[in-house]
Amino acid sequence: MKRLRITHLTEYRYSEPVVFGPHRALVRPREGHDVHIEGSVLEISPNASARWLRDMYGNSIAVLEFAEPGSVLRVFSEVTVAHYDENPLAFVIDPEAVAYPFRYPMDEQPELIPYRLSAYPRDGEALRGWLLQFYKPGQLIGTFELLSRLNTAIYESFTYARREETGVQSPAQTLRYGTGSCRDYATLMMEAARHWGFGARFVSGYLQLGQEQHGATHAWTEIYIPGAGWRGFDPTNNMLAGAQHVSVAVARDPEKAAPISGSWSGSPGAFQELYVDVQVVEI
Repeated sequence: MKRLRITHLTEYRYSEPVVFGPHRALVRPREGHDVHIEGSVLEISPNASARWLRDMYGNSIAVLEFAEPGSVLRVFSEVTVAHYDENPLAFVIDPEAVAYPFRYPMDEQPELIPYRLSAYPRDGEALRGWLLQFYKPGQLIGTFELLSRLNTAIYESFTYARREETGVQSPAQTLRYGTGSCRDYATLMMEAARHWGFGARFVSGYLQLGQEQHGATHAWTEIYIPGAGWRGFDPTNNMLAGAQHVSVAVARDPEKAAPISGSWSGSPGAFQELYVDVQVVEI
């Protein structure tokens, strides 16, 4: 078992006071058999009320309603979690799904339909051509071997670039540019797995880095494997998601997993900068 303290500070800075519309904060980790929250703090400025809800994916969302304008919107979260998933290879695949291609069990197919449909249908041709190097119709290959090859190929074939702008690149853009952020890598792997018929979803959360390094917000992909359930693949680091990964949000579309989202109104050009500081420390 590993205990982590995660602090996440987000500040939107403006040249003058502006009015903030409702915001959604996705900063609370997803709890389960593998992750337990031992304590949490959420601080908001300017003064705001926080109403909690669970969305259609089971993510915990704080809906923020601001009572006054301000020149800085500040969201600070501190969470202590106990993480029990220390061996990402500790799973068993159903015998019928050990080799690809396979069929999902009939009782699981209806729930998996949204996660098997492409979020970028216009990118199908470009994605199809790129994926032929890993699998050709008629082949028989180990399911985990195929997904691991894809994970490694994205890590080795593209140049990582930290992007500050919001949103993600489409898979075709990442293939064309040859570069991308963790969000773009995760989106590419998600769509590639869907092209092969897997149920796949986008994950955003936190990553514990090495000694003397800060933690980071991060994105990776979860793929549904019969018997094993949702398994996390991190193509940015060529690894499986484990105790150093703490998921906060899962979604069919990357845009629905943004940590902070909302609106503001004021003078054009009032926005100055976005500042984010994340610390993930083992305790």
